[in-house]
Amino acid sequence: MDYKYSNKKPRPKTVNIDGFIQPRIRSFNKPTPKKVINLAPKPQPRNVKKPIYDYPKEKIKRTTSPTTQEYMTRPRKPFNKTRNDKPIVDKNLITRRIVACLLGLILIVGFSGVGFLGFRLLKTSEKVFGGSFASNIGDLLGNGSPLNGEDSGRVNILLAGDSADDPGHSGANLTDSILILSIDTKTNNTFLLSIPRDLWVKMPIGTWPGNSYQKINAANEIADFNQPGYPKGGMGALSWVVQNEIGIPINYYGLINYSAFKDAVDAVGGVTITINSPDPRGIYDSNTKIKLPNGPATLNGLEALNLARSRGDGVYTYGFPNSDFNRTQYQRQLLLAVATKAKSAGVVGNPSKVSNLFNVLGKNLSTDLSLSNVLRAISLTKNIDTNNVASNSFCSTLTVGIKGCTVPILKSYSDPNSGQSALSPVAGINDFGQLAQYYKKLASNNPIVKEGASVVILNGTDTSGLALKVKNKLENKGMYVAGTYDASKNYPSSTIIDNSKGKDPMTLLNLRSIFGNNVSTKQLEGSYPEDFVVIVGSNYKN
Repeated sequence: MDYKYSNKKPRPKTVNIDGFIQPRIRSFNKPTPKKVINLAPKPQPRNVKKPIYDYPKEKIKRTTSPTTQEYMTRPRKPFNKTRNDKPIVDKNLITRRIVACLLGLILIVGFSGVGFLGFRLLKTSEKVFGGSFASNIGDLLGNGSPLNGEDSGRVNILLAGDSADDPGHSGANLTDSILILSIDTKTNNTFLLSIPRDLWVKMPIGTWPGNSYQKINAANEIADFNQPGYPKGGMGALSWVVQNEIGIPINYYGLINYSAFKDAVDAVGGVTITINSPDPRGIYDSNTKIKLPNGPATLNGLEALNLARSRGDGVYTYGFPNSDFNRTQYQRQLLLAVATKAKSAGVVGNPSKVSNLFNVLGKNLSTDLSLSNVLRAISLTKNIDTNNVASNSFCSTLTVGIKGCTVPILKSYSDPNSGQSALSPVAGINDFGQLAQYYKKLASNNPIVKEGASVVILNGTDTSGLALKVKNKLENKGMYVAGTYDASKNYPSSTIIDNSKGKDPMTLLNLRSIFGNNVSTKQLEGSYPEDFVVIVGSNYKN
């Protein structure tokens, strides 16, 4: 029936019984006259606390369902204590329950997020560092395992770049970028040192026919390299050459291709470097199409990659007077810029950003560093200021005049057998002593070694083998001995010929403590370009 258009009021759905609002129960059974049962409470004696409700002790036996009257008049047990016939609600209890629920929800969401990020980080780290999911969990919970070289105070990581991911690129496995990242784990003295890709070196024994020489960037093509103590494959061969031929110790390696470098730059939001070309127009390479003016330049991933590949060998280029040496200079700048941006942008220490970076690198980076090694390296280098990381390269006849390059130790070379154009030490093929000394100069805290002075020893006595003994003594003090020869005549007393013009005071001081104070600036025996020439006389006592 529609009460909207009726004079009758709708029947209420609830009733008020003893101050309690109760629903009205509709009964389909007509009430039958029965004996009325008195449900009123019995009188209580005085001074006895009256209960809130007093239910009848007699059980009502029924054969049929209760009538509406009986149902509605039956007392109900309250859900809480009453005061003045009104229910009391514990608001503090409800508030505590709400807060507890909210805290529980926050904790669940928080731990779920951390768990997801941790799981994602572990899964992406497997692509880069290998290892199992369980072992990587252990690495994340620990402080990292000690690094090779950490006991001696310096860790060297060989970094190389190839174009294996560039379809149709000839010589895709050639490492056109070779860098050494050297970290002093005690003093935080860190530097980068580029190794020219055209350096003419002897390849590992038994790999090339006749143990022939090749450019160092070809070492990565030796896929079957397998020597004890070195990684297998091309990067193991490159590590072997750098350590055994050049004389620079290597502890770990990392090989990155074009895609990884480009995506890593994009992952940190681009980088900013400074173009400082002698050409007022800046730089331009027609091969890579990179064109930048002098001054600060902000680059995205593709632009940074093109700059890292440019050396000015296109048909019409400018701003690359030193060819590959300019390219390695920009490569070092870009690497430091990525590290600086990653640190400033909070990438390191952020599981989400680190996971994104690992995911970007993925299969485009190979290394023998484990996740535990990386965590240890981060803890050791967290206080290093990337702005103070030195950028270095070997001095060549092509770069004389550039800041820090006065005495070249590399020169142009053309192989008579293959006709290849390369670089070789000024001292001669396979004589890398000056290159090793240059590395020691950068890595050592010894003031004599850091001066890096070169010394020539002339034997001015009749004692055979004396110059070699003197050489060993000076090298034990950290000096670089460029050569040993016989003097044209005997000298009664030792003489030091100083060509350093005062730039190597500590070396001179030590030479005087060994050979006496007879110092001259005149050439007494031929013409030697080294910083010091020592003529060992008859008065010398070992």
